[in-house]
Formats: sequence, structure tokens, C-alpha cells
Amino acid sequence: MVDVGEKAPTMRRAIARGYVHMQAATLRAIIAQQVAKGDVLQVGRIAGIMAAKQTSALIPMCHPLALTHVSVDLCPELDTDRVRIEAEVRNIGPTGVEMEALTAVTVAGLTGYDMCKSMDRGTRLADVELIYKNGGQNGGYTGPDA
Repeated sequence: MVDVGEKAPTMRRAIARGYVHMQAATLRAIIAQQVAKGDVLQVGRIAGIMAAKQTSALIPMCHPLALTHVSVDLCPELDTDRVRIEAEVRNIGPTGVEMEALTAVTVAGLTGYDMCKSMDRGTRLADVELIYKNGGQNGGYTGPDA
């Protein structure tokens, strides 16, 4: 692990985004809460939050962080037959929270995949990316689609 002990704690914030693409009928079933395994949007949200909190256990060399905020939003997009997932993570510390935001999006998407795979084998998770970060000595980042 990188030694961050000498770095001053600063407010850190990261936002990540990704998509779960599926058939239109699958998306309609999610919205109507007619998926056999339950409420895909709420279970995905909780899975993403839990994943952000466990990132250091999943990603080698990732520091365990005291997170001050985690939100995960899953938004159905009927015009493109997909669910947009956005996660925002914040803390005050010596290292950033990008990995936690990316992990939250990924696990929320994988949860949706798992819950819908029996009804739609073509469901896929795509385009997981960091779209915004700030805090720390290296400054901020704003992606092209932020």
C-alpha cells in the first residue's frame, strides 16, 4: 500500500456512473416490481452502498476508509432500455474515494444482472467510469459526460 500517513486530511468526493442494458420487457418488469427475486432498484441500491463500505476488502492495496456519505441511485431509462447507476461517495481523509464510488456502481450493476439473468440472458453491465472527483493534492477531475 502507498503510505498516506503524511498527507493532510481533506474533504474528498467522487461520483461514478455505469449502465445495465437489457431488453425492454426486462426493464418494464423492473419498474413494475415483477422480478421474481424482488425489487431490483432497491436491492441494487443497498448492494452498492454495502460494496462501497467494503472496497478495501475487495481491491488489493486499497486503503480502508471512514466514509462520511454514500449514495447510490438507479434510474430506469425507458428510451434506451437501460438502468443508469450513479454513486457518490465522500469522506475526510488523506486519500480519495474513487475506488469506493466505482465499486458501488459495479456491484449495484452486478446485483441487477443477477436478479434479472433468468429472464434476460443478454443483460449487460457497461461503461462504468469515474465522472467527477475533488479533494487532495492532485486536484479535481471532471469527466466528459459529467
